[in-house]
Amino acid sequence: MRKLIASAFVSLDGVMQAPGGPDEDPTGGFAFGGWIFNYSDEAVDISAAGFDGKDRDIVLGRRTYEIFEAYWPYQPAGNPIAKTLNAAKKYVASKTLTTLQWQNSTLLGDDVVKAVAALKAQPGRDLQTIGSANLIQSLQAASLIDEYNVWTYPLILGRGKRLFESTAKPGGLRLVRTQTSATGVVMSTYVPAGNVKPGSFVQTEPSRKELDRRAKMEREDR
Repeated sequence: MRKLIASAFVSLDGVMQAPGGPDEDPTGGFAFGGWIFNYSDEAVDISAAGFDGKDRDIVLGRRTYEIFEAYWPYQPAGNPIAKTLNAAKKYVASKTLTTLQWQNSTLLGDDVVKAVAALKAQPGRDLQTIGSANLIQSLQAASLIDEYNVWTYPLILGRGKRLFESTAKPGGLRLVRTQTSATGVVMSTYVPAGNVKPGSFVQTEPSRKELDRRAKMEREDR
């Protein structure tokens, strides 16, 4: 079975909306588009987190697809990111689009969760989401995401689309690797680790039943 890997740029408060530019996604009056610009670090390999889609099939939400489709096909042939994204198979989640112009692109149909589950069951390259906040919400709730590559930037945006909204399915995660860029970006990879396991540091008083049990044991030990 293929893995589904989700990669996202997020602020410290979890916002992932419009990281690349002012006009990328202004919905909801979002005014901070392009917030990752001042934290770029040429020494960082974006391929390691799958942001260039290298050696993977890509799964995109409609908004992210339209942003990518309007940009990457028109970049110089020598651009390595454009080369990998243009060549990759792309699966698009949309209820409004009927045709796709970007090469190697396919619509997933009305039931995105079912379609992605079917893709995972097929042989082939691992699947990769990039951005696509709304799509991630649906796939995370259905427990279809096998790995999260999250780059956390040292700023607070306060509002905007978040990686995990209130509809997210509770669950534990295990950190498998992390590093920090020269500009303070924390680049972490997580995998699901089962259910949330609540506990308490508060010392509670034993119940009357427990006290009676202890007293009985003390009498029997005499």
